[in-house]
Amino acid sequence: MRQITLHIDGMSCGHCLNAVNQALGAVPGVEIESVRMGRADLRYDESLTSVEAITGAIADAGYRATA
Repeated sequence: MRQITLHIDGMSCGHCLNAVNQALGAVPGVEIESVRMGRADLRYDESLTSVEAITGAIADAGYRATA
């Protein structure tokens, strides 16, 4: 498992936190440690997913994420 911190633009409320949590939870191999305004700390299995897939899931939820 690899640990990563994502910086997320566009989060401003509880709905944003829920949307990012749901997006991350839907990606196979992702274990969420915490999601806060503008930031997500997580671990992921490199054999199941990639940083690009994770940030893509967040983008699909309407936010911009960078590692």
